[in-house]
Amino acid sequence: MFQDEAGFGRINKPKYCWCNKKIRPQVPCHHIREYRYAYGAVEAITGENFFLVLPYCNTDCMNVFLEELSKDYKEDKILLVCDGATWHKSNGLKIPENIEIIHIPPYTPEMNPIEQIWKQIRSMGFRNEFFHSLTDVVNRLCETINHLTKEMVKSITHRDWIQYMELNRY
Repeated sequence: MFQDEAGFGRINKPKYCWCNKKIRPQVPCHHIREYRYAYGAVEAITGENFFLVLPYCNTDCMNVFLEELSKDYKEDKILLVCDGATWHKSNGLKIPENIEIIHIPPYTPEMNPIEQIWKQIRSMGFRNEFFHSLTDVVNRLCETINHLTKEMVKSITHRDWIQYMELNRY
């Protein structure tokens, strides 16, 4: 599974949108810096996925994510591909027995297909909208994540090299 985190909050960046000719669209915007973080893991061949929304990007939250992922897939051995974030390599990281973590090389986000899932979530649920509270952001984030199907995840994250590695791992 490929793992990553992404922040979602009340500060927004206006996105492109369509409007009639000679009309400038009005897009609500605010600069309140409140965030929650979606932690996710996806399996690119089957589309299997697991997400949690947590308050921070740190070792404690990563431990919660790993524990819950391990419980959800207790019958499986998970090879979890992560980037080099400090909380992915922390001495305080508690890695469950059914999870093994490997890291992609630095500065290679293109090797982590879950990055494309964050773009999909943003386009599905976070385009040019003003949120009145952080609770509204979290609710929209959970709602949007729940609209991701295995087929959608598979179509977004599939890479030929992943399938090649899967077929030749033994």
